[in-house]
Amino acid sequence: MSVTTTLMNGVRSTALLGREAERRVFDALLADASAGTSGVLVVRGEAGVGKTALLDELERDAGGFRTARAVGVESEMELAYAGLHQLCAPALEHLDALPGPQRDALATAFGLSRQGPPDRFMVGLAVLSLLSDAAEGQPLLCVVDDAQWLDRVSAQTLAFVARRLLAEPIALVFAVREPSAVDALGGLPELTLRGLGDDAARALLASVMPGPIEERVRDRVIAETGGNPLALVELPRSLSAAELAFGFGPSGGVPLADRIEEGFRRRLESLDHDARRIMLVAAAEHGGDGTLLWRAADRLGIPADAAAAAAATGLIDFAPPVRFRHPLVRSAVYRSASDGERLAVHRTLAAVTDPAVDPDRRAWHRARAQASVDEEVAGELARSADRAQSRGGVAAAAAFLEESVRLTADPVRRAERALDAAQARHEAGAPQAALALLSLVEAGPADALRAARVDLLRAQIASATRRGDDAPALLLRAAGRLEPLDADLARDTYLEAFIAAVIAGRLSHPMGIAEVARAARAAPAAVGASPALKLLLDGLALLVTEGRAAAAPVLSTAVEGFRHDARAGLVDLRWAWLAGRVAQDQWDDESWEDLCEAHVRLARGTGALARLPIALRSHIISKSLRGELDEAAALIGEAEAANAATGTQLAPLGHVILACLRGEEEEGKALLQATLADVTGRGEGNGLSISHYCAAMLHNGMRRYDEALEHARIAAAYDDLGTIAWGLTETVEAAARRGDTATAAKALAQLTESTRATGTDWGLGVEARCRALLSEGDAADRLYREAIERLGRTRLRLDLARTHLVYGEWLRRERRRAEAREHLRTACEMLDAMGVAAFAARARLEL
Repeated sequence: MSVTTTLMNGVRSTALLGREAERRVFDALLADASAGTSGVLVVRGEAGVGKTALLDELERDAGGFRTARAVGVESEMELAYAGLHQLCAPALEHLDALPGPQRDALATAFGLSRQGPPDRFMVGLAVLSLLSDAAEGQPLLCVVDDAQWLDRVSAQTLAFVARRLLAEPIALVFAVREPSAVDALGGLPELTLRGLGDDAARALLASVMPGPIEERVRDRVIAETGGNPLALVELPRSLSAAELAFGFGPSGGVPLADRIEEGFRRRLESLDHDARRIMLVAAAEHGGDGTLLWRAADRLGIPADAAAAAAATGLIDFAPPVRFRHPLVRSAVYRSASDGERLAVHRTLAAVTDPAVDPDRRAWHRARAQASVDEEVAGELARSADRAQSRGGVAAAAAFLEESVRLTADPVRRAERALDAAQARHEAGAPQAALALLSLVEAGPADALRAARVDLLRAQIASATRRGDDAPALLLRAAGRLEPLDADLARDTYLEAFIAAVIAGRLSHPMGIAEVARAARAAPAAVGASPALKLLLDGLALLVTEGRAAAAPVLSTAVEGFRHDARAGLVDLRWAWLAGRVAQDQWDDESWEDLCEAHVRLARGTGALARLPIALRSHIISKSLRGELDEAAALIGEAEAANAATGTQLAPLGHVILACLRGEEEEGKALLQATLADVTGRGEGNGLSISHYCAAMLHNGMRRYDEALEHARIAAAYDDLGTIAWGLTETVEAAARRGDTATAAKALAQLTESTRATGTDWGLGVEARCRALLSEGDAADRLYREAIERLGRTRLRLDLARTHLVYGEWLRRERRRAEAREHLRTACEMLDAMGVAAFAARARLEL
């Protein structure tokens, strides 16, 4: 065992005892980056286990590297792009060299320009390009400490970058305190940092003890701290000499982090008033801006030598950026100050912050400086919320609005701001926080419209979190209450009820899609709604009440309008999923894909985590059916992280469709059973339809047509907007292969109502393939060729490959073997390239 020591402002630390193996990992990471191979590492461990000390050592060892560092701050978790700005600030000299769309997106994210919410994908690409440019002349080390406290969009963007680093001389290292409730960094290479072994722990404890320690106390301290280096250094300082000498150890009933923080608080008591005040200024100014700190200190009358006294403790380093030895030090400093001291420091920081350069940070400090209501500051916070929304920071907007609510005296305005804050919290994926804010709204003055909006938001939260069978009824009730008060909002609510009814599907209770359609048809005319939005509601009502032939022209026009808005970046986040689902139901593959992409892009760009899981799930399904299985799989991690972050109970249908297409029989069946139980228990009937469709597709691929037909019939038993057609398609193939022509013909007739109403190449191509399966001779041959021609003009490579397969099988039975080999080989190559294993195996068997 070696002993490694470091110095911080003259105070010797022995935090790196026994870390030889971890340092070898870091050495290899730097060596690879120096050689031009990127490396990523996520260091995980409990508070005080030595993550920050290791990162400091890594920076010192990175000779010849440029370094960039960011530190997550708990109080800044709601400020969109705050962490990313820390990391990228030293490289912004390369901003102008980025491609235009990337430059504009990053400039908007960092508040350098105002062009609406930035495209999250473009921001990720911009950061990747920026870091790559910064590493051109010299390897680059990027260190992100306390990554568990990064704002969500920064964490997601850096995870995006980490997964795409390839041959750049860049090392990217994150440190994450465990346990961590939300982690966007899952799946990246990890190093788990544990407590020191007994020998290293004893050596470390002995090195910091001022005198002898009773053996039983030593063993108890080591056991209770689990070898945590920071605890081993700090806890003995909180024990008296008698406790150390005579066997009275620390209480094991207090959480370790609390005990460490208490030890820091005791050490602060030895400092004079001015030294504690300069540390309080640093604790309140989380950005580590030395200029602001010295300005505030000067205004507060803190003498210059106070910083030297504070630094001598080893708990803080004033060299820019200002850094505490550990986040628990910052917490101890802030909590140990009186309310009056904290208010005075925030008031001073607000005064020295330039309102033109950083209006939002100034507003935040002004708010923290207020112990009572203040409309001027509340209004400033509301304007900060608007700016945050424009940069895509829904969570930041919610935080500003909540502070604004606290400072608002007028009860009506307070209730309105609380409702806006609740809406923002809901959109940011914090349903419990949103519900708590609604209690403040309801405590305000009576107002019919506001009360109806509260009902609406409660229904929206129920729909987003539970996806349950009661959501349509809740939304219908809210819509009825809104009709006499706000006709446009009522119509919007009917559309949300349609979304809920489609998701609940056959399990809707007590009201389903038919009840929503009837109520929507009787709704008052729109006043300010866009033409596309008006047509969408009218078309859906027609679809359910009068059938596809009547609704198709209206819905096609609506979809085209939404697609135009999506291309212009104007699509409304609330309706992107429904518009995409209608496009799918209309067999419009291009609009479906465009709207799925727009939905995901907009949900990411605005930080609307409440809507992101369903957007990602739809995109995974659309990409899977296009044969882009690798791209679909890449989205699954993000979908899981979004589900975890928001507490959304959304069935893993993306996993199911990928497993079934890949022919993973055992995994697919296990996923199907779990998913069917999940969606049935929660009332998500659409999940039943999609799950049984996936099962039918799996079994058709494996030539198990009896099982395929059983699942396909269930999938096609209910029309929940789009998926019925998929079930009918699998029914025709399975029944035709079993020789059950009556069942196949009945399904084909039902399918034809849908395909003929829209007349697209996708719909008519699938119909032609299904009709060919029930035809003979020249008619079958003509239909197969028509299907290949039509599907070849679409993005649906999976449907095209399956058509080559069934045509090849038919040609083989017709003894036209040369032609059969051509189509079977094409099918096999396409399906293998996509990774659609079961159908590829079926094609190879025919060959």
